[in-house]
Amino acid sequence: MTDVFRVLAPGPLTTVQDRGRVAFQHMGVPISGGLDAFALRVANRLVANAADAAVLESTLVGPRLEVLCPADIAVTGAATALTLNDRPEPGWTALRVGPGDILDLGAADNGCRAYLAVGGGIAVPPIMGSRATYLGGRFGGLEGRALQAGDILKRGPADLLARPRHLPWFPLYGTTIILRAVPGPQDDFFRSALKVFFQAPYTVTAQANRMGYRLEGPVLSREPQAPASIVSEPIVAGHVQVPADGQPIILLTEQTIGGYAKIATVITPDLFKVAQAKPGDTVRFASVTLEAAHGALGEWTAYLDRIDELLSA
Repeated sequence: MTDVFRVLAPGPLTTVQDRGRVAFQHMGVPISGGLDAFALRVANRLVANAADAAVLESTLVGPRLEVLCPADIAVTGAATALTLNDRPEPGWTALRVGPGDILDLGAADNGCRAYLAVGGGIAVPPIMGSRATYLGGRFGGLEGRALQAGDILKRGPADLLARPRHLPWFPLYGTTIILRAVPGPQDDFFRSALKVFFQAPYTVTAQANRMGYRLEGPVLSREPQAPASIVSEPIVAGHVQVPADGQPIILLTEQTIGGYAKIATVITPDLFKVAQAKPGDTVRFASVTLEAAHGALGEWTAYLDRIDELLSA
């Protein structure tokens, strides 16, 4: 392992993340991992990393870092005021950096979360098969916490790229996002409210973090015979639960069970949009069938595979 970055300023919330920690939810350990799995995957491919390499995920404002060794880096996700030695640099492309360089991700201008990959990956000890930070459990990543000024980050072994890689386009994250969702699993609790849910706009509140996004909009009322809560059951990222106040919450990757009824489930290919939404943005839900959701996942998987082939060519 090689020292690669010294943290000069960490930003409000920058953590080490990878694809996540699976197969331990029954023990109360959530998946964690990068919330925008698409941006994380592309960042790693841009520097020729394996898909499960660890990266830095920053929220709203990225870190300012001193580079300690020659390396290839890439920044994806939210469009930030990215600079290298105070010179603007593009995102979604591989950049060569060297000792003494100052890399500053800056504030997010479009989107919410940025992903910084370095050749060889961020080297921290794997726990339960993952390097992802689980803030609630205080493990994974760098001592189970967000980065702090003065931290030294290491990288794994990697050769420098023979030539730069770049994505010929990059996504723009709008302030209004459309999320496809399958009704259920407790949609029968909300028969009269389903039409409202799938037609009305909702606003992202300030209570939006790695656990979930609380929305504000028309109240989703339960059927008179429906209980106010259910026996706690396993949840998956994308579940939209409705607490007693009738305001929906989109659950993400930092919890394992929930005791509120779920009116719908956001499909996997659209979850990256949630990760890039900011307080004040507008969310609308579009109803799709389970069969359509499976078809969309197949198309999304094929699309990601084509990007891998493009960047590896």
